[in-house]
Amino acid sequence: MSDAPTPASDEPAHDPEVLQLAAKVFDLARDGDTDTLAAYVDAGVPVNLTNDKGDSLLMLAAYYGRTATVRALLERGADPNRINDRGQSPLAGAVFKDEEEMVRLLLEAGADPSAGRPSAIDTARMFGRDGLLGLLGAE
Repeated sequence: MSDAPTPASDEPAHDPEVLQLAAKVFDLARDGDTDTLAAYVDAGVPVNLTNDKGDSLLMLAAYYGRTATVRALLERGADPNRINDRGQSPLAGAVFKDEEEMVRLLLEAGADPSAGRPSAIDTARMFGRDGLLGLLGAE
């Protein structure tokens, strides 16, 4: 978060209330509270907001298998190729969790199977996700 003033006050963005709201929004993504999270994004929360580890809302929702939440975030412009601070992509997370429906959804949204380290393809090979390799175009 930056130290830019928040719209409602002259306080910097690291204000405890702002940090508390950000934590709540990340929890909504993890928990799959699609309607509430979508309302926050529609009200101005950046769809590609990241936490202190570089995990985006989409990354967290994808990793936790929240298909409806991922779909809502993608419809609002979430970047399916945003890499976190560890070099991981949402697609690689979905492959790691062996979530075929999530993998399909992210691929349809333009996720790159080669993005990140390890990439989704590398992850599929590492963890024996042979069924997903075909979806990723890397049999």
